[in-house]
Amino acid sequence: MSIDRKLLEILCCPVTKIPVEPLPRERLEALNALIKEGQAHYQDGTQVTGAVREALITENGERIYLVDDGIPVMLEERALTARGLGWI
Repeated sequence: MSIDRKLLEILCCPVTKIPVEPLPRERLEALNALIKEGQAHYQDGTQVTGAVREALITENGERIYLVDDGIPVMLEERALTARGLGWI
């Protein structure tokens, strides 16, 4: 299930207030590779488990929020950071 476009237009990072956009396919594949290797962790330190089908990233590319069954999980502690993933 894909996130509703109207919802996407109003969503922003709860921490930085920067708008979000869908995570590009190549980044999604890279994220899933890191998850498979056990190298992806949420802000709260919990390891991400299971493949991700959809995610959102802030326009500045710093924070990633997973989408679960079409519902974005926009919680600070459940965010991933590009720095934490080694993307910056």
